Amino acid sequence: MKTKILITGGTGYIGSHTVVELQQLGYEVLIIDNLSNSKIEVLNNIEKITGLRPAFEKIEMCDEVVMLDYFNRNKDIKAVIHFAACLQVDESVRLPLKYYRNNLQSTINLLDCMNTHQIPNLVFSSSCTVYGNPDVLPVDEHAPVKKAMSPYGNTKQMGEEIIENVCNTKWLNAITLRYFNPIGAHDSALIGEVQHGVPHHLIPYITETATGKRAQLNVFGGDYNTHDGTCVRDYVHVVDIAKAHITAIERLINNKNTNNFEVYNIGTGIGYSVLDIINAFEKATGIKINYKIVDRRPGDVEAVYANTNLANNQLGWTTERDIENMMKTAWDWEIAQQKQN
Repeated sequence: MKTKILITGGTGYIGSHTVVELQQLGYEVLIIDNLSNSKIEVLNNIEKITGLRPAFEKIEMCDEVVMLDYFNRNKDIKAVIHFAACLQVDESVRLPLKYYRNNLQSTINLLDCMNTHQIPNLVFSSSCTVYGNPDVLPVDEHAPVKKAMSPYGNTKQMGEEIIENVCNTKWLNAITLRYFNPIGAHDSALIGEVQHGVPHHLIPYITETATGKRAQLNVFGGDYNTHDGTCVRDYVHVVDIAKAHITAIERLINNKNTNNFEVYNIGTGIGYSVLDIINAFEKATGIKINYKIVDRRPGDVEAVYANTNLANNQLGWTTERDIENMMKTAWDWEIAQQKQN
């Protein structure tokens, strides 16, 4: 019998790529998602890539009764990968209660259900936002978790704390993956990052500007203490991130974890500024981007990129994609989207 893995938020950006990788390795995948930041059509495209349609239910994870009913009806789940969350930094600054209510209540309800049904393995989708503006770069897992720059970042910090506290009660084994900036898309251009309205992430903003859908790319802040004045981030391909989740879940299922709560940075270890990324996109595609430097955006961190030694050496995961592949697959995905619209 195939090992059964539940993916929360599995029709989302990173979730859908992780579903593909799991299915291609022979796992049976279940997805729950409320579709607030994704579309049901993603299931069709997962099926086109893998030949399998994952079991899906539209579930509101903040509803405890609905969650318990789901777990009562779906037995033999061996592990959970928890992606489901609201994820826009700038929106979280405007609507903090939405983020605290959604991101924390969903996690608590999930943990309750896992406890009731004796499901001991969890991989949690966290974020480098927990480091705030780090004192030392590259930042490693021993760096202090600083006061969050946004309610979104705070929900990731609090989510980690809740899970670690539960792990201390000994029934749960969890791995938290603090990944840096996911970009790119599947090589098939069938799944990728979907943003509604004006993009809140850099790469979709660049690709929509390249197609003419956006007249101009706004670069938020040109006066940071970085090599060109723009924010610096560690950009990592979404397929590489998906594979990190596979490595983590297999570590738990096979009892290879050395602690019942482990934390790993998932990044490339390279810091690119916003202008570096624009230049890389122009080099990969031959398309010039019309951009303008505007005021800083609330909640943004100046610079953060990863020390990945722990993930490389202990988790056994490394990145495979370079920045040009990230740009190419993002652009292929954008072109595919334009053809559909």
